Amino acid sequence: MDVTNKQFDEVIVACREIFAKKLYDYGASWRILRPESVTDQIFIKANRIRSLEVKKENRVDEGILPEFIGIVNYGIIGLIQLQLGYADTIDITVEKALELYDRHVSENKELMCAKNHDYDEAWRSMRISSYTDLILMKIYRTKEIEEHAGQTLISEGVDANYRDMVNYAIFGLIKLHFGDEQA
Repeated sequence: MDVTNKQFDEVIVACREIFAKKLYDYGASWRILRPESVTDQIFIKANRIRSLEVKKENRVDEGILPEFIGIVNYGIIGLIQLQLGYADTIDITVEKALELYDRHVSENKELMCAKNHDYDEAWRSMRISSYTDLILMKIYRTKEIEEHAGQTLISEGVDANYRDMVNYAIFGLIKLHFGDEQA
């Protein structure tokens, strides 16, 4: 799992770099997004990935990789929004946003390590298209939970679904960047 930890760190550096640059350009304008809007942003990105996978052609000069990065970053934004609640204005600094980003990435990495231990890194044998489908399934689950005002009878909440979406997107990024390399 040392290889996975290093690969996780490498792809998250690219995601964080884009997050930081967008913070510079726009500030934390995403603070106004309600969780449902974050979920819809992730849906747009995952749906585009699936569309590109099925059609095998894209007419916009961006491929699957930036969409997985977007899912990671919007998933982290979703976790921040669940933690802080949404705001009517930009109410946090760039530094605070990056601190929160790093904290949620760290928690996601801990979750990934625990699940990798229990599942023996089964994700490495999966296809990238399966990550896309699982992310879309998690989005539909999240939408249902949001329709129920966050209440579940037995299932994990919105936060757990965001975390899974982030980690599936990271697995996709690892596979796209490193291929099936494991050692």
